[in-house]
Amino acid sequence: MSDPTRTYLDFERPIAELEAKIEELESAAGSNGEGDDGVDVADEIKRLREKAADQLRKTYANLTPWQKTQVARHPDRPHFHDFRSNLIEAFTELSGDRSFGEDPAILGGTGWMTKRPVLVIGHEKGRDTQTRLHHNFGMARPEGYRKAVRLMDLAEKFQIPVVSFVDTAGAYPGLGAEERGQAEAIARSTERCLTLGVPMVTVITGEGGSGGAIALAAANTVLMMEHSIYSVISPEGCASILWRDQAKAKDAAEAMKITANDLQDLHVIDDIIQEPMGGAHRAPSETIQSVGKAIDRALASLENRSADELREQRRERFLRIGRELS
Repeated sequence: MSDPTRTYLDFERPIAELEAKIEELESAAGSNGEGDDGVDVADEIKRLREKAADQLRKTYANLTPWQKTQVARHPDRPHFHDFRSNLIEAFTELSGDRSFGEDPAILGGTGWMTKRPVLVIGHEKGRDTQTRLHHNFGMARPEGYRKAVRLMDLAEKFQIPVVSFVDTAGAYPGLGAEERGQAEAIARSTERCLTLGVPMVTVITGEGGSGGAIALAAANTVLMMEHSIYSVISPEGCASILWRDQAKAKDAAEAMKITANDLQDLHVIDDIIQEPMGGAHRAPSETIQSVGKAIDRALASLENRSADELREQRRERFLRIGRELS
């Protein structure tokens, strides 16, 4: 049965129409599968289901960079809270930067993942209006990045790996954030990722925007979900700068090489986590399990390396970006 509360993107309109028709027929059909006029509609429902599934496959097999941007921003896409709740056992949240205050745009704490102690950090955008405002749409202030540094210090002290989940349009550009040293806080967090003496694995789960993303993503292994994006600026921001016209965001998305396949070719990311047909928002539980398995494989590949080896591997990984094209 189709979900009447599902949010459809603009390019999914033909799929939405088919699924709405299926919903209508299912509602009209009685327990015996017949409509009000006694006509058996089961065959028609089956035909429409097959047509909708085929349309979904064709659409998602040929997404443009701009369409992937829309999917990456889908409101029903799994967020940090979903990954943490389903993948991390005995989670203990750690709050505050011990300098200014708490920033709910970045959450973190300790727990267990597949019998392995981990420290997890991630951007949280929020699910509805209230939580989005509370988490500032995942756009962190300096105290968020300073909290991340504090947690990474703890991870190194207790020799436990770090797993980060990145999903942000970018760091918060407000006056207060700038007054409290936003650029310095981002730089310190990026530096701490690079100097960690324990394994670090990052997953780009939605938007990986600008320095606000790299501050939690300078890891040994960077994984990226199939329909996520990762870029130095948003397509809209790029279009505003280059053409002074946000309507050219589609052109900017194409030119910027922000998709997982492009970034893997450039060695910006290490591996792509495939999403269910139709995107992570259609099957969040399946997606979360796939992400968990990918993280587990990445952490296993980094085990038994010394602190110096981990730092050197990280250094070489970032120096290689863009130099050797696949």
